[in-house]
Amino acid sequence: MSADAAPAAGTGPVIAQGVDEEPMAPNQRDPGARIGMLIAVLCAAYTIFHLTVMVLYPLETWAYRMFHVCGGLVIGFLTYSALTQDKTAQDGATRHGPLELALLAVAALGIGYGFVIVAYAWLSWWLAGVAMPPAFGFRTYGLPLAGGTAAAIIAGWLFSSRDRGRIYPADLLLCFASVAVLGYILFVVGGLRMRAGTAMAQPGDLWAAVTGVMLILELTRRLTGLALVIIVGVFIAYSFLGPWLPGFLNHRGYTATRFFTYIFTDQGVLGDPIAVSSTYIILFIVFAAFLQASRVGDYFVNFAFACAGQARGGPAKVAVFASGLMGMINGTSAGNVVSTGSLTIPLMKRVGYSPKSSAAIEATASSGGQILPPIMGAGAFIMAEVTGIPYTDIVVAAIIPALLYFVSVYFMVDLQALKLNMKGLPRSELPRFDVLVKQIYLFLPIIILIYTLFAGYSVIRAGAMGMAAAAMVSWLTPHKMGPRQIFRALELGARMSIQMVAVCAAAGVIVGVIALTGVGARFSTLLLTIADQNQYLAMFFAMCISIVLGMGMPTTAAYAVAAAVVAPGLISLGVPVLVAHFFVFYYAVMSAITPPVALAAYAGAALSGSDPMKTSVEAFRLGLAAFIVPFMFFSSHELLMQGEALDIIHATVSALLGMFLLSAGVIGYFFGPVAMVLRIVLIGAAMSMISVGWITDLVGLSVALILFLWQRKTVTPASLAKGRAD
Repeated sequence: MSADAAPAAGTGPVIAQGVDEEPMAPNQRDPGARIGMLIAVLCAAYTIFHLTVMVLYPLETWAYRMFHVCGGLVIGFLTYSALTQDKTAQDGATRHGPLELALLAVAALGIGYGFVIVAYAWLSWWLAGVAMPPAFGFRTYGLPLAGGTAAAIIAGWLFSSRDRGRIYPADLLLCFASVAVLGYILFVVGGLRMRAGTAMAQPGDLWAAVTGVMLILELTRRLTGLALVIIVGVFIAYSFLGPWLPGFLNHRGYTATRFFTYIFTDQGVLGDPIAVSSTYIILFIVFAAFLQASRVGDYFVNFAFACAGQARGGPAKVAVFASGLMGMINGTSAGNVVSTGSLTIPLMKRVGYSPKSSAAIEATASSGGQILPPIMGAGAFIMAEVTGIPYTDIVVAAIIPALLYFVSVYFMVDLQALKLNMKGLPRSELPRFDVLVKQIYLFLPIIILIYTLFAGYSVIRAGAMGMAAAAMVSWLTPHKMGPRQIFRALELGARMSIQMVAVCAAAGVIVGVIALTGVGARFSTLLLTIADQNQYLAMFFAMCISIVLGMGMPTTAAYAVAAAVVAPGLISLGVPVLVAHFFVFYYAVMSAITPPVALAAYAGAALSGSDPMKTSVEAFRLGLAAFIVPFMFFSSHELLMQGEALDIIHATVSALLGMFLLSAGVIGYFFGPVAMVLRIVLIGAAMSMISVGWITDLVGLSVALILFLWQRKTVTPASLAKGRAD
């Protein structure tokens, strides 16, 4: 153990060390000292640029968002390879074949020509005051740039180095292509605002947009896999195939120039997802990076072990508690599983949980972190941007649904531990609570963040104050944040944000397609038609679409797409805006544990060694409450803090009792093991309690009381037949 990681004297055993260290992705590079330092400086500069613009010197909107996207592309291509990396690979001396050399030559010539033309335009303006470069240059730069970018991408797919320490030449060329796209759009941004998406769009506009979309999709593939790329590809194809599609999918179709120039505006790539990514998301990712640099994540997990580690099934309860805390400041469910699950999953297996259950519990708890106030991953910020509802109102509305979700998961792991007669970890192996509670001040950055948000400060100012608090609090610990640690936090913030940049830009393409084709309005009409028959059937249909759209995608992209496609349809049914967006947000989050494509469950299965599909089914079962809660606040807005205080209390208490009965029915333990028939009865009683109303509550409580007496042998079939208890 390094001195840096050593526990303070008297704290007892320290279970969590480095849980908030970012694990290296399979295709992530680890270059040598000089190149690594150069990338680190670029990352820190990227973070400082955002903080400076947000806090001190505002920048024109399109320019700022373009710097955000293209800076992310440059760092992403330097950091992530097109292929999986191998620590032992040493292929620097490998000979390059004719096809590879041909692809690299085409890429170098095409990207080089485009880059030089754009650079010449800027130098002419800076040095000679020439506002417009020769027309020939901007007419001819685009096709070579796009062709060279395509060649570089293909070369990366086929021939990229497996050596973690090397940056493949094609990736350097992709960085130059990103800068060329940025340079062109910034140079013509005034005219582009007026002509993008119209017949007046220029060929240069088209090729800059095409190149930009290719770069975004390639980086998205490297960071999140093919799922989101395929979905974006389907939407792009839909834009051109519309005239040949039937029913409500039919539209007149668009030319490539109109489509791509429209997509690369604030209606698409530079729209709401990137607006949020470039402000709130990166701000809170940097806040999380400051917490990580000050080792607050370790404290969260150790505190959770000190509180719950000794209880029956202790590590599972720790997973619920710690994953909620970590997920609150972590933007992805799968990332949260990897960071905390590497510790909690082995310990869950040790006290008796099966590998499948261990992974499912971690995945379910980690996904719940995305709906836990005050940060709620990143989707809440997009919700505030899209709906215009103040962020603080969204946070308040999220409190009861998040409580119901985590209480349900807690009940399930507790009842499962009781059913299997599990024990907790020995107190001698756990951190000492009396010592950790003296370090409760490590929660101060989050407390300050919450206070400033509700005191009326802007989200950006509150986040900046939270970062400052994290740095100051670190001086009360062995992990003081000096210049080196602050630089590390700034660097880490940029690295952690790259996935969000790519995902939000890719989601922006989908949002742009929806806006251009009007398919969202047609979907609203379809929902209205279904609702004429049954409103709950329309809601069920909306749930299924939200889940399908979110499968394989990070939370942010899943919600952004569902908000564009499904939420307008719900609003057209008369559902309040807040309720409609919370409805699709929950299912977008829960797509991470919904078979057959459940990213969080798959990440947990990889750690536990269990079958991914069986793990996802188990996670779906444990997270069942999250699939019911949206229907609860759809029928009872009190669960979103809408209404009178007494009604809110009644709805909450009733729902909490319903969550207990639901958990008992799912696990099969209600003051003792219960048979399948009684489990079905319990779930029915839970549904009755969940449906807010005094009569349904009375029915649910009566059934629960009879089952309790039955389990205690106070009520028997004979006594029921006679109408009395024994």
